[in-house]
Amino acid sequence: MRTPERSVELTQVTEWEDGRVRSLQDSLAAEEPLEIRIGGVPITVTMRTPGHDIELSAGFLLTEGIIQSPDQIASLRTMTPENGVRSNIVEVELKDSDFDFEDLQRNFFAASSCGICGKASINAIRVRGLRQPDTSFRLDPEVLCRLPETLLSEQAVFSRTGGLHAAALFDASGQLLALREDIGRHNAVDKIAGWALMQKKLPLTRHVLLVSGRGGFEIVQKALAAGIPILASVSAPSSLAVQLARELGLTLVGFLRGRRFVVYAGAFRCIP
Repeated sequence: MRTPERSVELTQVTEWEDGRVRSLQDSLAAEEPLEIRIGGVPITVTMRTPGHDIELSAGFLLTEGIIQSPDQIASLRTMTPENGVRSNIVEVELKDSDFDFEDLQRNFFAASSCGICGKASINAIRVRGLRQPDTSFRLDPEVLCRLPETLLSEQAVFSRTGGLHAAALFDASGQLLALREDIGRHNAVDKIAGWALMQKKLPLTRHVLLVSGRGGFEIVQKALAAGIPILASVSAPSSLAVQLARELGLTLVGFLRGRRFVVYAGAFRCIP
């Protein structure tokens, strides 16, 4: 998979190994702020890895409950400053928008480690209108076990830097449909959601989402917003993630490694 432009930066480092010292060039995962504006009003700033910024912004609008369909977006563009320097601002225009800008600004501020940490209050965390995913979808456990290897083999930026999270979308046969990387795991998921939104593939009722790292509450929430029935992670989920998954009927899988996984909610979808 091709490395997105600006997602990797090069730097000189000094390496010590078994008493030997050498200077070499190393690759770093890029991290820059992205400001999302709606109608010219700044709504949020998220620290992200540049690349797929339009998808990230569209996914953010969807998974945070600001929009429900691509038809609500009048335009979505990266702003270009007069000096020609690449911008870290995405401007959104919505159709028939009816929400409180001040309330949005109070409730959203995302950081690279965890988008949920900056929410102004616990009451703003849960996205309204989340629904139970499709209960008829099933996934062969043998297919599930193959997904981490596919994800790792397709992580172009991670292979160079070792410093990124990834989210990958698969169909029931295990075919990889989309993979996005970012320094923030919630941003990687938003990029997947934004891709699906702009491709008009929502809701993702017959798909499974695999994320590197842990499966936290916000990842569960974003998966539900996209209609995804199965969310898997290579690490552990959090207690609040398990609670929400059980409450809304999402299949939540953790510790998906080799030929072993643990199902925390909705085992009927992946265990015969």
